Amino acid sequence: MRPKVKTFAHRTGNLGEMVCSNSFRSDDHAQNAVGLLHWEMMQADGLIMKTAYQHRLPAGGALAVDRDPFAESVTAALKAHPNISVSYEEITALPDNGHWIIATGPLTSGRLAEAVQAETGAEALAFFDAIAPIVYHDSINMDVAWMQSRYDKGETEEERTAYLNCPMTKDQYEAFIDALLAADKTEFKEGETAGYFDGCLPIEVMAERGRETLRFGPMKPVGLTNANDPQNKPYAVVQLRRDNALGTLYNIVGFQTKMKYGAQKFVFNSIPGLEGAEFARLGGIHRNTFINSPTLLDDQMRLRSLAKHPLCRADHRRGRLCRKCGDGPVGGAHGCCRTDGTNLGARAEHNSDGCAGHPYYRWRRAKEFSTDECELWPVSPA
Repeated sequence: MRPKVKTFAHRTGNLGEMVCSNSFRSDDHAQNAVGLLHWEMMQADGLIMKTAYQHRLPAGGALAVDRDPFAESVTAALKAHPNISVSYEEITALPDNGHWIIATGPLTSGRLAEAVQAETGAEALAFFDAIAPIVYHDSINMDVAWMQSRYDKGETEEERTAYLNCPMTKDQYEAFIDALLAADKTEFKEGETAGYFDGCLPIEVMAERGRETLRFGPMKPVGLTNANDPQNKPYAVVQLRRDNALGTLYNIVGFQTKMKYGAQKFVFNSIPGLEGAEFARLGGIHRNTFINSPTLLDDQMRLRSLAKHPLCRADHRRGRLCRKCGDGPVGGAHGCCRTDGTNLGARAEHNSDGCAGHPYYRWRRAKEFSTDECELWPVSPA
């Protein structure tokens, strides 16, 4: 529906537009569940992962991408495919004929969300997600900041110096927390009861949970040595990660925020090294919608009430972007089987993508379903 119908978080009409350069998270294939999923999707020659690696940015052990070229490449590949036609019209109701895969993303339009809710008879689940600010690199004071990945992680010098670090003393940290807690913030509207996604909490919410919370979270000073003052260990560190291939933009890592724009500039300009920082984008907060997939979908990802339309991506939320990318091909395969009368069967239980369909996983998630992350855990007896 974009760009005709806009969302809070998106800027363009490109397919595959992401609002965070690090949406793919860890790329550790051996020790991280998301990294394992990356590997599986590459083995399947998936468009999204293949394009992500083509537009990869230095980010230590994470898979970060240059978001605009990434989305442009995904859009061009889909438009060039002989069996795909692209329409930018808004879908406002569930189709009543044919075979459809409903993959609307977390920012589902209001009318389609209402149609899904009417069909399932279940109240849509929701959470508030936040976006971090982006700073122009040439406005950062490099006499204060330095380049280093935590624990010097990375195989190349570029990877080992992928992050820009701003140090804080104890007094500077305490003053920062005071300013953060006192800042003007966007409040929920009357009747809005959704919580936050624990993996992407606004920094103000983290600070409200305890003054030291940020210092043990995104501002932890471990694994870093201040190149400008190596004899003194910082009390806290604010990290920024490159947001584009040119290196002109840097994203403040973990600094998702619901502060009002004026307050953001005041608070973030108090960070050493960012006193004169200019912002290409300020942070913000938006509502994401999802459904309780273990309850509402069968083992072929179809709405139980219809046993017809697979729902993929954030409408049935499992493990954020990578999980959704993994669901797409599986939903497509089930849809193709429906058209020729065959049955793909349940998803394999021995890989990261398939374990999400395991009966125990489905029972467990139905009982405690929320905005969960992809994780490593055994699904079958050894």
